[in-house]
Amino acid sequence: MSTQQGPEERPPSGEEHSPSGSPSGDEHPAHGDEHPAHGDEHPAHGDEHPAHGAHGRPPTRAEKWASYRQSPYVPAFVLLFILAAAAGLFAGSYTYTMADPTPRHIPSAVVGDVQSRGGKVFIEGMEKALDASLQLRPYATRAAAREAMEEQKVFVTLRPDGQRVAMDIAGAAGATVAQLLAETGAKVAKETGTPVTITDVKPLQKGDPRGLALFYISLAAVIVGFVGAIQLSVHARALDPFERIVFTVAYSLLGGFSIAAVVDWLIGALDLPFVESWLILAFTMFTSGMVFTMFNTIMGRWAMLPTWGLMVLLGNPSSGGAVSWPLLPSALGEIGRWLPPGASVNAQHTAVYYQGHQVAFPFLVLGAWSLVSCTVFWVWRHRHPGGRARMPEHAATAA
Repeated sequence: MSTQQGPEERPPSGEEHSPSGSPSGDEHPAHGDEHPAHGDEHPAHGDEHPAHGAHGRPPTRAEKWASYRQSPYVPAFVLLFILAAAAGLFAGSYTYTMADPTPRHIPSAVVGDVQSRGGKVFIEGMEKALDASLQLRPYATRAAAREAMEEQKVFVTLRPDGQRVAMDIAGAAGATVAQLLAETGAKVAKETGTPVTITDVKPLQKGDPRGLALFYISLAAVIVGFVGAIQLSVHARALDPFERIVFTVAYSLLGGFSIAAVVDWLIGALDLPFVESWLILAFTMFTSGMVFTMFNTIMGRWAMLPTWGLMVLLGNPSSGGAVSWPLLPSALGEIGRWLPPGASVNAQHTAVYYQGHQVAFPFLVLGAWSLVSCTVFWVWRHRHPGGRARMPEHAATAA
């Protein structure tokens, strides 16, 4: 008699035997419980297998130094000393040139008999009081001497007439020089008993009684010029060389316009020949920006050092803007004319106070610095830390 197992006697599908003969859900624990984690079952590689080669010994001094050089601490420590030195040099350069300006040689025009009693006594007294020599240049007429002052060849005109002396000064030629000459002339006249008449034939504008506004606007153009180039390198690093030059021209034109508009239209400190002053400021900003770009091409991240030294530590104090060239140390007075800040002050000063007597020299100086800077940047543009990586032509075509 055969017996048949009914459907109800079959094991439930959830309890079907696995190949090992036990229910799949109950007999085998979860995989995570049956097998310990890989990290627990197998010890770490460093413990299971002893390290070998370079990893098994302490780093050498050379390796430690190489690693340290790649850290941010090296440039940070270098900057500590650079900034400290820059602060001292900045204060020293301006104090040395501006705190106690001393004349050495003052170009002077003479109209009349310099050997007359009054003229001779007065001139000798002036040289003694100034502790400097008056470089006397004779002129036949007062008009000829005045023209020499307009061309900025002389700073004072002396006109001896018997016992009396007439002295013409030009405040616009340099407020410090004019003030020094006027004060010294009055003092010498009193000491020698020589009657002296002092006339400022080229006074400064009313909004700029100290004659510093031109120095300040030129200083703004110089500093904003190279700061703009720094910002392009940081925030627009991907600009190609030609694009970088174009944007330097653009911010120079806008920046120069802004400086001139604020000083002339908004504040009213100076009555500028607007277009000429604007273009001089723009030329200055462009030159300053390209000088930084040139140094950035040559020296990379340390480009600020020569730029700051050339433009701020040396160029601005020797520019003749705050202290006229006759009162500067002789070497600085000569060097300043050949640097962008000095060229800018010179061109701006002539444009504002000596219209019709502009000369090419300051523009040639700015042009030479711009040309050299652009040339160096363009020739070694592959070294400049910027620009966009471009696909080869065949890859671009395939894409």
